[in-house]
Amino acid sequence: MESESLASKLGTTTHLSPLLRQAGRLGLDAEGLELLALQRGCDYYRDDTPLSASQISVEQFSNAELAIALLNPALRYRPQTLRLGAAMLGAEGNVPEEIARLAQWERCEAVVRYIAECGRKFEPHNRFWSRLLELIPQTPPPKAGVIPHPSRFVAMTGITRRGVETVAEWIRPTSPVPAHG
Repeated sequence: MESESLASKLGTTTHLSPLLRQAGRLGLDAEGLELLALQRGCDYYRDDTPLSASQISVEQFSNAELAIALLNPALRYRPQTLRLGAAMLGAEGNVPEEIARLAQWERCEAVVRYIAECGRKFEPHNRFWSRLLELIPQTPPPKAGVIPHPSRFVAMTGITRRGVETVAEWIRPTSPVPAHG
């Protein structure tokens, strides 16, 4: 039985995604996209299972493309996929203009806007989130309960060297992307 799409959960229609077709030509289905995010450094979401090196280079499928593919409404719905997409959205080196263009083409502006608003809330001095929000048009918020709560995009601690306090840090890929995938 085919899984329900994010678009269906959001109450919108699914479109034929050029980006997901491109991913498919590279052999990447939904699970493959998630694995690629893990291979590119989304260690926060990784268990102890060893990962093989990726055969897909950043030149073949950029981090921006990976982020938008994981957030794509045409993809099957899974909150973990959305969390990986949010992490990849914040990957170092992503360009807000490219993200905004891809979000428009792939009809995921509302999802990207929601995540960018969360990013700005937790990282108010990070210009990436502000610039992305300038480029993404105002959209109604996604249907409540479908996109993970903002706290699911950050790692939080309650105790630091300074004592008891809440420190939240945006979850993003931790390791540099290898030159060959």
